Amino acid sequence: MPSASPRCRSAPRKARRQRSSQAQREVSITGFKRGDAVAIALAAAAAGLAAVLTFAHAGPVAGFASCAAALSLLAMMVGRGTEQLGSRMGPGATGVLQSALGNLPELFVCIFALRAGLVQVVQAALVGSILANSLLVLGLALLVGGLKNGTQRFGSEAPRMAATLMMLAVAALAVPTLAAGLHTPAAAHEAALSVACAVVLLAVFAASLPFSLRADPAVVCDDGEAAHEAWPVWLAIAVLVGASVGAAFVSDWFVEALSPAMKTLGISEAFSGLVVVAIAGNAVENVVGIQLAARNRPDYAMSVILNSSLQIALALVPMLVLASIFVAPAPLTLVMPPLLVAAMALSAVVSAFIVYDGESIWLEGVALIGLYGIIAAAFWWG
Repeated sequence: MPSASPRCRSAPRKARRQRSSQAQREVSITGFKRGDAVAIALAAAAAGLAAVLTFAHAGPVAGFASCAAALSLLAMMVGRGTEQLGSRMGPGATGVLQSALGNLPELFVCIFALRAGLVQVVQAALVGSILANSLLVLGLALLVGGLKNGTQRFGSEAPRMAATLMMLAVAALAVPTLAAGLHTPAAAHEAALSVACAVVLLAVFAASLPFSLRADPAVVCDDGEAAHEAWPVWLAIAVLVGASVGAAFVSDWFVEALSPAMKTLGISEAFSGLVVVAIAGNAVENVVGIQLAARNRPDYAMSVILNSSLQIALALVPMLVLASIFVAPAPLTLVMPPLLVAAMALSAVVSAFIVYDGESIWLEGVALIGLYGIIAAAFWWG
């Protein structure tokens, strides 16, 4: 029997290579990598551990720590699922979707804390989220990006607009505190004044949506990476729903363990809200901004980090003020301790100065991180 020709012998190998190449293309289309599977598994395991420690009454510190870790990982998965789902709607709609869903874990924590009467924790957590993003996360992004890539330059128009809106939002949030501190006639109506400020801030947020939907081409990923890493729609929805449901349960356990853990560790409500709750519920999600800066994409990094703070000030804070009327024993007002207001104003002004010139160096990141550490230390004693 004659032997097969070289061409015939190579045909099966070609077929195998074609099938292998097709399989690789299918994997790249789904975009679901081993790292994604590990992240989902870690978040699920952390939520399960938090549930076991909570219902086994393992102690307030163990339950608090496990819930904080689980909440951080679930917040990252909510952000990842939102990003994947929004990537099919265009860059502007993605930003709007992220503003609506990205802060879900922190929203859950604050609602449960309001139901428990921890108004000071909620106030500190909201301000702490703004500080963590505007100072800590932005500082880390500038530090990592500067050390790896040298001086980084970015389009300053979009960051300047975000910084300007942030300063205006902080000014609006400070008015009730000033009215109370200066003993004006409005001091007797702090709840009504807070509601009025909340309505105005939501109106400003709604007015900013057309700009967000239009999106700035300077901060849009255009190198095909988003398409390459896209998950299937069903997977993005499943991760988003699962992480959101998990975050709702873990937030309840987290708040339940919060007060006993603070007493055991000797941590004040102000420091707990400003640092622990804020970082667990919000700032960890924005580690993507640090990764973008390290990959020398400062435009996109600035957009992610600055808009996160802006969304908290313009949307999350007023939503909680209005929601507290229905879910809390006492309404959440915007009359805060003066040091909280001063810290929020400092973060808005300093971050605005950093981004206004359109370039950054690693030393500016060190300065931002140092300021965050000083502010956090000032609240250690309450």
